Amino acid sequence: MGGPVRADRRALERAETLLRAACGDRVRVGFPLAPLTTFRIGGPAALYLEPTSMEDLVAASRAVRETGLPYVVLGKGSNVLVADEGFPGLVLRLGRGFRWAARDGDRIAAGAAMPLPALAGVAFQHGLGGLEFGVAIPATLGGAVRMNAGAHGHELSEVVEGVEVFRMLAGAPEAVGPAAADFGYRRSGLPDDAVVTAARLRLRPRDRAEIRALMDEARAWRRRTQPLAEPNCGSVFKNPPGDHAARLLEAAGAKGMSVGGAAVSEKHANFIVAAPGTRAADVVALIRALQDLVASRFDVELEPEVHLVGDPDPPLR
Repeated sequence: MGGPVRADRRALERAETLLRAACGDRVRVGFPLAPLTTFRIGGPAALYLEPTSMEDLVAASRAVRETGLPYVVLGKGSNVLVADEGFPGLVLRLGRGFRWAARDGDRIAAGAAMPLPALAGVAFQHGLGGLEFGVAIPATLGGAVRMNAGAHGHELSEVVEGVEVFRMLAGAPEAVGPAAADFGYRRSGLPDDAVVTAARLRLRPRDRAEIRALMDEARAWRRRTQPLAEPNCGSVFKNPPGDHAARLLEAAGAKGMSVGGAAVSEKHANFIVAAPGTRAADVVALIRALQDLVASRFDVELEPEVHLVGDPDPPLR
């Protein structure tokens, strides 16, 4: 999944200088990433910044464009695996300036740092339905838009009316309509350099009691079926066409498989849980073993849903 991520020392030093000139001591060096992910594993970011404004993104864009430094954007960290060596470039995580929500009739606009469960709560307060499934997705709005997150037979593309992005390689904001966003199953066609900064959702009036019931059902389903008490990244694999990854894994006997501190959850076969001391390399090795198992039993190639940050060893295919 992608080629090696590299950054030389001079590029890092130049990028740090440019970023500090604009953002001061908010720029961090060797910043731990594991606490920012639900897996709780992985190494540090060479450089880290929480942009709180468009001006911060302009500064980050300049640093990236002038140095060629690799960069990645994190949201809630619920669908990522950070390599043991960390990330050798700039990690961005949108800050408080991008956490907001505003209602306009049956539409809600929100910043990309807004947690999706919290946004579902905003919709509930205004008696707007259509986003109830979001209460069970531990993601920011930006991350959910980027991957077209979904649950309970629904996905975000059903309600997204418009997306605001910042193009890192152009250094400018851009508006993207739903057609141009090219949403598909657990993916979007947004350009690689597009940082989602906000989105506009079109919902529909619904009785609050009905909304609450649907949200409670989604929460209960999540508690009942997922290993919430153990570090994990959510669904490891995408569902193949016409089937479910969890069914294939369970039928193949995946439950109980482990590598190092990484193990297939006994509660849900499409979840990998991490014990204390687990390495990212353990998770990758287990993912590869599960892909081989399902391929040998059912001739199906499982595609990872988890996104990699850095270069894991061994690499993920």
